[in-house]
Amino acid sequence: MNHAPPVATGLFVFGATHRTTPLEVREKLSLSAPAAAQLHADLAGIAGLREYALLNTCNRIEFYGVADAPDTAARVQSAFCRRQQFAEEEFAKFRFSLMGPAALQHLFAVAAGIDSQLIGETEILGQVKAAYAAAQAQRSTGPVLNRVFQKSFQAAKHVRTHTAITEGQVSIANVAVDLAQNIFGELSATRVLLVGAGEVGEKTAKAFQSRGASSLTITSRRLEHAMELTNTLGALALPFWLMPVKLGEFDIVVCATAAPAAVITRTDVHAAMRRRATRPLFLIDLALPRDVDTGVTALENVYLYNLDDLAKIAEENRAARAAEIVKCHQILTERSDTLWRHIAPQLDPSSRPAPHREPPGESGPA
Repeated sequence: MNHAPPVATGLFVFGATHRTTPLEVREKLSLSAPAAAQLHADLAGIAGLREYALLNTCNRIEFYGVADAPDTAARVQSAFCRRQQFAEEEFAKFRFSLMGPAALQHLFAVAAGIDSQLIGETEILGQVKAAYAAAQAQRSTGPVLNRVFQKSFQAAKHVRTHTAITEGQVSIANVAVDLAQNIFGELSATRVLLVGAGEVGEKTAKAFQSRGASSLTITSRRLEHAMELTNTLGALALPFWLMPVKLGEFDIVVCATAAPAAVITRTDVHAAMRRRATRPLFLIDLALPRDVDTGVTALENVYLYNLDDLAKIAEENRAARAAEIVKCHQILTERSDTLWRHIAPQLDPSSRPAPHREPPGESGPA
């Protein structure tokens, strides 16, 4: 991997993803909402950065931009590493960097779910759309990125309509439930605790209910959020402060909060297991940063699975979809090549269109 700073003019992307970056590093690179807002202020002051957008998920941190100078992307990297207090030399060990048509092809593949840990998963398109909406709200996109992102959404929809890449149950939530069924068999007699009431938690809770889990309890740091979700799912709510005390009453605990540090400690789990006798406790950690202290794996009858563990279990998904992956790449390459021929003239630094002025509506055909 090239450890030199990213160098590019025109369209570029660089970042770190699940492909080259372990979970313990991704959680250090992941931006909290306040840090992302502060980083935006940093990037807005970088000369030569005509447009930019940030994609920040549990599996990737990626910077898309349009640069007027060869060192612009390197300065974006420096601003990010300073904000995260992460050494640039260390970041370079995991970073990928693409420019021009390769950057465009990468975004198309990401939006379509072809670059995901679970090939064909659909959540990533919503995350890319949210990243683009955030960039629009910050007025950091312009004529190039507006068109690039909009066309990536169209391409993603096209491959999902004209290939079988999304057939079957392609999501971390469903993989987690499959694993629980392998351990417990019938889920109707299990007690499930959901820690966190966000979108990921809701999808996982619904997946458990669809497989017969009838005893579902939800807890969140904000009780009103847990109450809203319990009303939707017909579940019970548990005050967050009671969670460590009640932990031993559950067979399966799914964690999906946005907390900056672990919300379930080794001490919590050790105390819970003293009350569970020989009954196993199954912990599914879907959060980044992680919600569960990894030290719990040393305890007897405790089983902990994180995002990377679930992705490894689902690797067979890639083999089963090999033919569809090839078909998707062909479609996406054709579409990105066509778009590149239209936008390449706009990337001439001498044109220097006024940034952040194009309205967010759909660009012309490409």
